[in-house]
Amino acid sequence: MKNTRAFVMIGVSILAALSAVVLASRWISQQATLSTNKVVVVATDVNLGTRLTPDMIRLTDWPAGSVPSGSFTDLKALDTRVTRVSLQRGEPLIETKLAPVGATGGLSAVVADGKRAMTVRVNDVIGVAGFALPGNFVDILVSTQDERSKTATNKDQNISKLVLERILVLAVAQESSQNDTKPKVVTAVTLEVTPEQAEKLDLARSVGQLSLVLRNQVDLKPTVTEGATKQTLLYATNTATPEAAPAVKPAVLKISKPRKPAIRVAEYQPALEQCQQVITGSGRMTQCY
Repeated sequence: MKNTRAFVMIGVSILAALSAVVLASRWISQQATLSTNKVVVVATDVNLGTRLTPDMIRLTDWPAGSVPSGSFTDLKALDTRVTRVSLQRGEPLIETKLAPVGATGGLSAVVADGKRAMTVRVNDVIGVAGFALPGNFVDILVSTQDERSKTATNKDQNISKLVLERILVLAVAQESSQNDTKPKVVTAVTLEVTPEQAEKLDLARSVGQLSLVLRNQVDLKPTVTEGATKQTLLYATNTATPEAAPAVKPAVLKISKPRKPAIRVAEYQPALEQCQQVITGSGRMTQCY
């Protein structure tokens, strides 16, 4: 009986092992027969604005079910194309990451359609201590004089106003690489702006001092401000005139004179008349008193 049970357990173990082997072989065969396509990827790290050469790109196998949209399968199609963004080694090349055909490379190939590149002078304070790097977004402040507050008795009032929002930093000094995250204190920053924004920026730097404000890259919400003036800076919490406290009347102590006790005057009531009858020999006589 014991031998029979042992043989049964051995048989069950052999069947389980054979099943595992069959399942593993099927899975391996499926992975081996998985269809792949050839996709062009970069063979090394590439900075934005770089003209591609044959030694920078190569073909590699990519799962057919997850080929990126707009990818390339021909190396010759990418000859002399220019990158618009920085690329990491092994990253597939797609059309949206490349400048239009015919671009000659450099910073001009990075500027988006309808945009312009404009450089402004900065220092370690205006340039956010060197943390405004290529690929970051900044807001631009101008500190100038508010002509609307000018009257006959006082001069223009200082005002600091946000004039441009979410401006892309294309380059700092002569470097446009987006891979380096180390702060760099530079004297010039190149920004990507529209023609209208370029006009505002040029006017702002001519009428006052500019300051860059580093912005969160995923913050898309616009901001509307009235600008900060000396009046709002110093008296923002005391704009309302405090109400005058009501005058306190002096307390007057009234001393009342003691009242004299009231004297009750008894009402006069006349005494009742008493009468008496006397009987005499001549008759009855009544006498009252």
